[in-house]
Amino acid sequence: MSAISKMTVNPEQAVYTLVVGLGKTGLSVVRYLRALDETVIVVDSRDIPPGLSALKDNFSDVELHTGKFSSALFVNAHRIVVSPGVALSEPALVEAKKNNIEIIGDIDLFAHEVKAPVIGITGSNGKSTVTTLLTSMAAQVGLNAVASGNIGTPVLDSLDDAVGLYVLELSSFQLETLQKLPMKAAVVLNISADHLDRYEDLAAYALSKQVIYENAETLVINKDDELASQVSDTRVGLLSQQIFFTLKHPEINEFGVCVSDRSDCLCLGEKRLVAVNELQLKGTHNLQNALAALALGYAAGLPLDEMIEVLKEFQGLQHRTQLVAEINNVNWINDSKATNVGATIAALKGLPGKHVLIAGGEAKDADFSELTEVVKQHCRAVVLMGKDAEIIRAVMPQGMTVESVVDLQTAVTVAQSLAQAGDNVLLAPACASFDMFENFEHRGDVFISSVEALLS
Repeated sequence: MSAISKMTVNPEQAVYTLVVGLGKTGLSVVRYLRALDETVIVVDSRDIPPGLSALKDNFSDVELHTGKFSSALFVNAHRIVVSPGVALSEPALVEAKKNNIEIIGDIDLFAHEVKAPVIGITGSNGKSTVTTLLTSMAAQVGLNAVASGNIGTPVLDSLDDAVGLYVLELSSFQLETLQKLPMKAAVVLNISADHLDRYEDLAAYALSKQVIYENAETLVINKDDELASQVSDTRVGLLSQQIFFTLKHPEINEFGVCVSDRSDCLCLGEKRLVAVNELQLKGTHNLQNALAALALGYAAGLPLDEMIEVLKEFQGLQHRTQLVAEINNVNWINDSKATNVGATIAALKGLPGKHVLIAGGEAKDADFSELTEVVKQHCRAVVLMGKDAEIIRAVMPQGMTVESVVDLQTAVTVAQSLAQAGDNVLLAPACASFDMFENFEHRGDVFISSVEALLS
C-alpha cells in the first residue's frame, strides 16, 4: 500500500467511513460525507485514480491510500461505501463482511435522503436510452426530472429539494449493495450475457438485476425476455402492480405492437398510440426501449399524449445505433455502446439490410457462440480488432468473410472495401473497449472521425 497523503488517522482508534474506489462516484461520496462532517478515508487500487486532483484540491484533509488494499483499514472502519467498479468478492471486503462491517453503495446513502419519487431502470442493454427518454417525457409535462445513477451526475450530487422525479439508471454493480430504495416504478429491460468475469454465471447476473423490483410500487416487465420476466415472488410486494410490454400484440393494459397494413403501431391494449414510421428511433430493440419508457411513465402517472409527442421527436443517444453518414448508399452506424453479445445481436437483428460488422475488444469472459447464426443470417462480412478478436473469429460461420485488423481506423477502411450498396457498416463490438480505448465513447468518437475522413 502506498499513501498519497500522510496517515493521520489511527484505524484502530478512530471512527471513520472508508470509501473504496475514487473516480466520479467516490468523489461524490466524499463530498456528501464531508458535508456531514464525517471522517473519511479513501482507498483505490490504482496508483493514480481518476478524481485525484479534485480530491487534493477540495478535500486536502481526506486521506487517500493507493495500491494494494490494507485489510486493517477495512476491518476497523465504521462502515464501508464501495464504488460500483469494485467487486464485493475483493478479499479485503470479504474480510470486512466477516467482521460485520456494514458495506453499502452510494445508492444506499441516496435512499436515506431522497424525498421525490424514484423510477429505477436496469438491464443489460438500453438503460441509458430509456432513462434519457423517460426524463424528457417527465420534463415535457413540467416535472423537474433528473437522470442520474449510472448516467450523468452521481446520485448524491443530484440531491435537490427542487427535483420532482428521479430517473435512475442502475447497473447490476450498483444493485449488489442496495438495501432499500422505494420506487414508484422499476424495470429490468432485458438480460443477456455480460460481466461474466464478475458473476459466477448468467443466472447469478440475472438475479443481481432483480433486486430493483424489491421495493417498487409497479413492476414493468419485458414479456418477451425469459430471464428478465422471471420475477420471484419474493421480489414482489403485496401491493405491487405489474405492467407488461412486448413486441407482440398486447393484451389489455399491456404495451405492445399492433400490426397493420398501413403501419405498425405502438399500442396500449387495443388503443393505438403512435405509428412506428413516425418515430425517429430505428430498430426493433429501440421499439422495446420506447415501450418500456411509455410503461414506466404510465406507471408514474405521466399523460400518454405528452409522452408520445416526446417519443416522436427523440432521436436516440450518441454511440447507440447512431447513423454517422451515408456514403455511396452505405449507412455507417455507430453502436459502440454494444459492449456485450446481446447488444450486438439486437443491432444486427433490429436494423434492416445486410451488415459489415466491426467487432472485438475485451471479451469479459463472454460466450460468443450466439453470434454464429445471427452473423450468418444478417452479415455480409466481419472485421475484427482488439485483444480478443480471435475468440470471436472462432465462432464465425463457415464461409463468412472475416478480416482481422490492428486498429479501428484500419477496420473502417477494410469495411468500406467489403460493403455493397444498401449495406450497413455497423460498429457493434460485443466487447468492452478498455484494451484499446478510454471507454466506449472514445471508441465511438474514433469511429466517427474515421468515417468522416472517408467523406473528405
